[in-house]
This record gives sequence, structure tokens and C-alpha cells, in this order.
Amino acid sequence: MGKTLREIAQDLKGTNKKVQLIYAFNGTGKTRLSREFKQLFAPKADGPEEAGNADQPELSRNKILYYNAFTEDLFYWDNDLARDAEYKLKIQPNSYTNWLLELLKDLGQDGNIVKYFQRYANDKLTPHFSDDFGEVSFSLERGNNERSGHIKISKGEESNFIWSVFYTLLDQAVTILNVAEPEERETRQFDQLEYVFVDDPVSSLDENHLIELAVNLAGLIKSSTSGLKFIITTHSPLFYNVLHNELELSKKGKKEGCCLLEHFEDGSFDLNVKYGDSNRSFSYHLYLKQTLEQAIADNKVERYHFTLLRNLYEKTASFLGYPKWSELLPDDRQLYLNRIIQFTSHSTLSNEAVAEPAPAEKAIVKLLLDHLKNNYGFWQQEGV
Repeated sequence: MGKTLREIAQDLKGTNKKVQLIYAFNGTGKTRLSREFKQLFAPKADGPEEAGNADQPELSRNKILYYNAFTEDLFYWDNDLARDAEYKLKIQPNSYTNWLLELLKDLGQDGNIVKYFQRYANDKLTPHFSDDFGEVSFSLERGNNERSGHIKISKGEESNFIWSVFYTLLDQAVTILNVAEPEERETRQFDQLEYVFVDDPVSSLDENHLIELAVNLAGLIKSSTSGLKFIITTHSPLFYNVLHNELELSKKGKKEGCCLLEHFEDGSFDLNVKYGDSNRSFSYHLYLKQTLEQAIADNKVERYHFTLLRNLYEKTASFLGYPKWSELLPDDRQLYLNRIIQFTSHSTLSNEAVAEPAPAEKAIVKLLLDHLKNNYGFWQQEGV
């Protein structure tokens, strides 16, 4: 039986791991999980007395920094509809953003925000903060002290900018908390910080910048010596793999920090430990492999399983650089087996075909799946 997201959040909180890396397909509930985790530190008000408690947001930010889709919702555009000239990205004032912006201003971090943003966007595209850090305008620097007027940036660039604001805050938190003696820290604002929850910051990045962001984030995590704990969720196999490798999560028992979040039809969830990167744990070719294995184990092989088998051979051949998937078939029966798969997976004579293959055909599915697993580098999980 599955769990609620609140129960999974409690499990994450109760795990003594520096890093917990979670993969989830889109729509599974990553962002809702980040909200449930935050609520463990500052529960929603249930009555008039709790609703009037102004300390709740402060308690949350003292214990946890988080980035998710709701973080991006705190930024919105003033499009200057009357003059169509002074586009500004404004920051929704509330207890969290007021604290964040005041802290970044006091620490003199506007230059670092610009630096990180230009790394992921365009080195000529420059943000300009207002004096109170409450709004941002953007221009293109053209050299010779010339710049364009205020421009409205794309949605992807906007997401990159918001991440740059958060990353600058996170960088400061890690750096300041690495000072062992609280009295010697530049600020005491992070003294109670325990968790960082990052949900999918890479949706608007190309592969090169995605890798760069993952490497930078992993480096920052590795540099943290204060006991700060990090939870990262993503739908991107590439982002997951880079973090998995950079953080060396497959070594020295760290692998238990890698998980797959699953959402069941009854509305419940589960968080399953995964051993290895996404290629070993939850990529589509593994889904095909597991589907075929289950059909063989249950003796329920049907004709469409030949299509899945062919698809798995095609994907494996493409990954390994073979020009034809049939080259992966056993040498001594390659031509015969190729014809069997071609005919069974592409047959258009639906009125002559029966759903269930003959026992000999079922045996071919098992033979070819075993051949692929045993001869072409499929990772054999041991001790699990």
C-alpha cells in the first residue's frame, strides 16, 4: 500500500542523508512534495489563533530554503501597457521575499546574481535592480557604455534569472554556515537552517547549460561542511545523472539517497530506492525490459510483446552504435530470428493473427531478451 505525500515528506525529513536525489516523471507530484516538506516546519493555519501567528513564515525560512514553481510565481511583470517602454519584473512582497531581498542587498549580492544569470542566459543581457531590490529591469549591453532600452525577457530567461537569485542566496548560506563559530559569521540569519529543497530548476535550459548548472550545484553541495541537508527532485534524466555522478552517490553507501517517486492510481505514492543512475534505474528501455520480463514470468506473452522486444533491440543498437538492430541477434540464427520479429511485430493480417503466440514463439521472446541482457552490457543488480 502506498503513502501520502505528507508521509513521504516525513520519511525524507527522518533520513540522515546529506543528499537525497529524487527522480519523478512530470505530473507525479514533485512540486506538491516540496510544499508538503515545507509544511512540516510551518503548518498551514487551521484556526483564527494560528492564522494570526506571524511567526509561521519566519519559522519556515529559518529552517528550510526551497525552490519550486511557487518560487517563480513570486515574480511577475509590469508590462507598462500605456507606453510600451518600461518593462519591469517585479517581486511580490511578502515576509519571505522581503527577508530574502533585504538579506541579498545587505550582503551586496546583486553583482553575483548578474554573474550567475549571464552564465545561463546571455553575457550581454543585464539585470538592473531598483534601490530597494523590489523590481528588476533588463537591457542588452552593446559596449562603449551603450545599452538598449528596457526589454522584456523570455520565459526561459525569466526562469534562469529567478534561479540565479535563489542560487546566490544558497551560495551565501553554504559559505556563511561553513564558518564553524556562529559569532564569526557575516550574518546570523542562517544559523537555524537545516534543509535545502530544490525542485527542477532546469526546465528552461539547453543541455550544455543544464550540465553546467548541475555541476555548479553539486560543487556547492560538496563544499558544504555544516551539516546542511539537500533534497533535489527532477524530471530530467540528464540532470539526475550529472548530479548522481558529480556527488558520487553510488559509492560508500550513498546510493540509498537515490529514489524514484511513483504515483499510483488510488492516489497514493511511493518512494523507491534506486541503485545507479537513470540509465540503470528508470529509463524507457528499462521499462520495456521490465514489461517483457513480467510477461515471461507470468506466461502471458502476446504478439505485441514482439514489438516491444524489437523496440528494445533498436534502442540498444542505437546506443551502442550498431547500424542495424538485427546485428545484435545471435549469429547462428540471425536471419531466421530477424524474420520472426519482423513478421510478428509488423503483421497487418489482423484477421489471421491470434493474440497469443505459440509456445515456441513465446520461447523466442525469452531467448532473445536473455541474449540481449547477457551480451550487451545490461547491468545485473546484485544483492537487492
